Amino acid sequence: MTGLRYVYAVCRPFGTPLQAQLTGVAGDPPRALTHHGLMAVVSHVPERDFAEEPLRRHLEDLDWLTETARAHQGVIDALTTVTTPLPLRLGTVFHDDSGVRMMMEAREEDFRRTLDRLEGRVEWGVKVYAESEPQESARPPQKAASGRDYLRQRRMQTRSHEEMWQKAEAFSTRLHEELSAFAEDSRMHPPQNPALSKATGRNVLNAAYLVPRAHSEEFVELVDRTKGEVPGMRIELTGPWAAYSFAGEAT
Repeated sequence: MTGLRYVYAVCRPFGTPLQAQLTGVAGDPPRALTHHGLMAVVSHVPERDFAEEPLRRHLEDLDWLTETARAHQGVIDALTTVTTPLPLRLGTVFHDDSGVRMMMEAREEDFRRTLDRLEGRVEWGVKVYAESEPQESARPPQKAASGRDYLRQRRMQTRSHEEMWQKAEAFSTRLHEELSAFAEDSRMHPPQNPALSKATGRNVLNAAYLVPRAHSEEFVELVDRTKGEVPGMRIELTGPWAAYSFAGEAT
């Protein structure tokens, strides 16, 4: 089959076959391309969509980007069940197999070092949302009898707002410390934009934790025990993922 080579990840060779029905970006099944004891997982993609100029245009098309990202992640998820993949960025494309091998050779040392560090480990994501955020611009619940009453009510609203955020900050800080102590490594990410994530509440913790696969069940139990501990706080756990947050410059 002709076309460009789309690269999902680099890993060490593994003996377990991927799902027979697995398809990748543009509907082509992924395959293995080995070089110097490393393996790149690739598939063929058409030049009309993945050459430099059309790819740049497509990356501004939200529907196309969503479909491509879903197919990309599907391959990464399948790899994560059988090995420790080092995911490459969405839209990593080369002209042919030779280009992929040249990339692997140029970055071989970094790939090996990062794979050694991540071997047998997965990433778990934890987000905490404060579900009941007071609106600073909201009208006082009762009509103020005077300007002094209005200011008093506004001060009470502000104090309630500050107390809620102090509680949210204390809870998320404590949770992050507990999870970080259990995990081998952790990363704090910027809070999610609610307009993009569509999640309700305000995101007060957005973190990733690197956990040995063998200890994942204990990590999940640790998170579950904190759910419902503080009213108004919602905890979301996602994973296990390939260790995107801990791959560093190798990706």
